[in-house]
Amino acid sequence: MERIPTHGIEVFLTIVREGSMRAAAAALGVGASAVSLQLKALEDRLGIELFFRTTRSVELTEAGKILFEAAAPAHRDLTYAFKKTREMARSTTGTLRLSLSRGAYMAALAPVLKAFLAENPGIKLEISWDEELVDINRQGFHGGIRMGDALSPDMIAVRITPPIKSVFFAAPSYLQAFGAPEHPRDLLDHQCIRHRHPTSGKLREWRVTEDGQDISIDPPARLIFDSAAGVIQAAREGHGIGWSMKATMADHLKTGELATLLEPFARDLPPFYLYFPKQNKRVECLRLLVNFMKTQLKERQRSNAEIAAER
Repeated sequence: MERIPTHGIEVFLTIVREGSMRAAAAALGVGASAVSLQLKALEDRLGIELFFRTTRSVELTEAGKILFEAAAPAHRDLTYAFKKTREMARSTTGTLRLSLSRGAYMAALAPVLKAFLAENPGIKLEISWDEELVDINRQGFHGGIRMGDALSPDMIAVRITPPIKSVFFAAPSYLQAFGAPEHPRDLLDHQCIRHRHPTSGKLREWRVTEDGQDISIDPPARLIFDSAAGVIQAAREGHGIGWSMKATMADHLKTGELATLLEPFARDLPPFYLYFPKQNKRVECLRLLVNFMKTQLKERQRSNAEIAAER
């Protein structure tokens, strides 16, 4: 494909508008020799002269008139496009598209969403709940929220939560029928509901902490779902014991639909991160969300430290 010699077009158009190379140089803030050199380079690339030059003025040649008639409106459109693009990068209004799992929404975004929207009335969030990892570049998302162990290394990632509390859980009806496990090894004799990662196809590991050691357990699965929501729903229906982050079932624990199990062995999960491609770091709406989430994390950490000190 033939490359179009666009370098020097702005100089050419400025000469036409200002009426001389000296006036064009002043308008562009460069020396007259620089304007002359750029114009000559453009004419050399085109293979034809664009101006009749005299000591006092310049006049368009026929070729120059053809170029001006076509290039002037195109340059105006391009200038407008650049202006609007820059405004978008600096704008505090607009739509911010995010990809995240339901768990990420419940644990990381939902607790601060009302405050963020109130602080940034010009920003609209378009949220896609995706259990499966998606290509946020290809699908047009500005960013996403995932746990730190599920991030692509080519993304900018900002931690936005403390480590996430996990919990084993079951419905009272199940516990009444089968009893409650007292130790993680007891899970091997229970009906367990497991979660399979849609992206990797692997069953999510069940992990516990005992005597300061992080231990992985692999109980047999009576039911397997490709979403944490499915695990929670099946547990509510009394089909067995599940394991997930506590934030996703807080309401069910409050109502008594689900009960927590093996709490002394509960293990923290990795924190959530707000991540985005490098080219989006200058999007103002995204920068506002990043800074807001970082501030919320600091406030939460300070509050937790104060509570711990009082104890």
